[in-house]
Amino acid sequence: MPTNFTSGPVRVRVPATSANLGPGFDALGLALALHDDVAAEVTAQGVTVAVAGQGTGELPTDDRHLVVRAMRAAFDVLGGQPPGLSVECVNRIPQARGLGSSSAAIVAGVLLARALVTDGEARLDDSAALRLAAQIEGHPDNVAPCLLGGFTLAWTEPSGARAVSLPVADGVRPMVFVPAERGLTAAARAALPATVPHVDAALNAGRAALLVHALTADPALLLPATVDRLHQDYRAPGMPGTATLVKALREAGVAAVVSGAGPTVLALSDPPEGFEAGTGWQVWRLDPDGRGAQVARGRLGHAERDPVAAGRKS
Repeated sequence: MPTNFTSGPVRVRVPATSANLGPGFDALGLALALHDDVAAEVTAQGVTVAVAGQGTGELPTDDRHLVVRAMRAAFDVLGGQPPGLSVECVNRIPQARGLGSSSAAIVAGVLLARALVTDGEARLDDSAALRLAAQIEGHPDNVAPCLLGGFTLAWTEPSGARAVSLPVADGVRPMVFVPAERGLTAAARAALPATVPHVDAALNAGRAALLVHALTADPALLLPATVDRLHQDYRAPGMPGTATLVKALREAGVAAVVSGAGPTVLALSDPPEGFEAGTGWQVWRLDPDGRGAQVARGRLGHAERDPVAAGRKS
């Protein structure tokens, strides 16, 4: 069946995400109210990408851009490539900090491509969109909360990624500590051992189960629920500042973890009055995002083109 493209632009708002949340390695994720806005339109030829905000002057502005690459992958599934594309990105999610900037770009690209095909949702439903996004990203822990919103549990079956989204309890108050330095997921994964002691795996299984209860029903249990033995200690030598801040926060009674592969630190409860993170950290209060990715028709408006990180509170 031939692919018919819509006329006019479409836009999508995608949230930042924090994966792992301590013990939920490659499985648990949380959507946060810090958003990228991306718009796209089918054109007669060529590919143009305009970038404002985070990554300006660094990210590619052609077919190499991750949003376009994700769009291309989705168009292949949807039945055909458009003659050309015009893409506009307003990025507020910090790049390479452990807040899901790549997953946001991938989810944005998949959903934009679907919206630009007249029967796109019939050809690529939400379950298929999640599978495709996870395939592009390599794992579903960030793309799931970005797409679905809320607190997500993701897993992979032979047919691909699946996920469920759960509402976050009112007492969960995320705060992120964002350093100037960047991290690379590949380097962080390379620091992990091929095997771990059975006792550590067992501990993480119990704490991950407890974390589901703590995040959805009883935030008072967040500190014990965020204990991890699978990945954070192994990654600590490559992120000494992150490890030091996580340790200081936890010793102060705060449920703090490495956000994704780092180097950002995520706290799920308030630090005590007078707590100082030290120099070099931007500290933002970010509410949980319960909506996930939102698609609409039309170009980006004036407010959506503002690269200031709307939703964050210092």
